[in-house]
Amino acid sequence: MEIIVKKPTEEERAAILKMPQWGCGVSKFDWHYDSGETCLLTQGRVTVHYGDKSVSFGAGDYVTFPQGLSCVWDVTEPVNKHYII
Repeated sequence: MEIIVKKPTEEERAAILKMPQWGCGVSKFDWHYDSGETCLLTQGRVTVHYGDKSVSFGAGDYVTFPQGLSCVWDVTEPVNKHYII
């Protein structure tokens, strides 16, 4: 399973900005994706650890998490994101 981080196209950005928002402060927590998720960070910085891998991303990144992924979110700057499940 891989987490995909990229810059969104204009179409992707416009579509996801219409979706719900979620945010949190600096924290570290376990998470499991029962469904796949795509999100656009509008604020913050995160490193997600999964298996023997980790990926870091921040404001402006368009991130896709696969269904079934178990990971640890390490939020180093308060996060705000729009997301699609």
